[in-house]
Amino acid sequence: MKSTLNIGIDASKETLEVAVDGRGGSIKVGNELKQIKVWLSSLAEPCRIGIESTGHYHQLLVRCAMAMGHTLYVLNPKDLSHYVRSLGRRAKTDRLDAQAIARYVAREYEQLHAYQLPTALQFELDELTQRRRVVVQMQVSLRQSFTEVSRKPRAVARSQRALQALIDEIDGRMASLIAKDPQLTEHAKRLRSVIGFGPLLSTVMTHALTRRSFKNGDAFVAYIGLDPKARDSGQMRGRRFLSKRGPAELRRLLYVAAMSASKTSTWRAIYQRYRGSWTVQYGHLGDHRAQTGACRLLHRQAPH
Repeated sequence: MKSTLNIGIDASKETLEVAVDGRGGSIKVGNELKQIKVWLSSLAEPCRIGIESTGHYHQLLVRCAMAMGHTLYVLNPKDLSHYVRSLGRRAKTDRLDAQAIARYVAREYEQLHAYQLPTALQFELDELTQRRRVVVQMQVSLRQSFTEVSRKPRAVARSQRALQALIDEIDGRMASLIAKDPQLTEHAKRLRSVIGFGPLLSTVMTHALTRRSFKNGDAFVAYIGLDPKARDSGQMRGRRFLSKRGPAELRRLLYVAAMSASKTSTWRAIYQRYRGSWTVQYGHLGDHRAQTGACRLLHRQAPH
């Protein structure tokens, strides 16, 4: 029986460096529609293809390959970086990176999650969430940079109002997209009933819960990076830290929601109990872990 090819691709703006596990060398394919289709047509059978997440340089290849029946793995750059270093490579080139990706897919595909192509609505929600985060960072940076300035230029206030207007427009567009789908609307409505959840977090959380399939609630917690990371060895039991994998913006919004909920009569006592317990165990880490505990409690209350 012919084995499935495991292919690794290092993507850039102009080209795709393509390597097949078990074969030496690599080939270059232009990162444009016609050349991608010609190369994909040369593959006799469906293959496993791994490609590093690159913002948008990988997206055309992913869409074309999935349309032709191939299994795609869009890989975390940090994971690949650690994997390549573990191989003891003495150099870094596009060819070596593509070969390492192919090797990684061949050995780890059973533990990887195949990429799920988003719908047009999901794709736009992804884009808007990412762009909103950038605008918020710009707004905060601008405000902080002029905090100590005694005489602020009038343009600063105008810029802040313009950035806020852009944020409001993005929020409105995201809300209108959720309203187009009855199922998403119902999810968002239920999430709004969770203490601390506002319109924005309800929208982003609804999108996160429905964008991918999760086996259970713990799988979703791990996806958004709120799962504890163990560091144990022998008799030593190390401190637990959050893995912080997955969507950073959703974690930020959950943190804000947890802080808001911790000030309410419903959650204040629970928050103080967690904070006191963890302060005894972890000293200066008490506040951080108490806040994390509130986030996880909020998640457990939310519908899955």
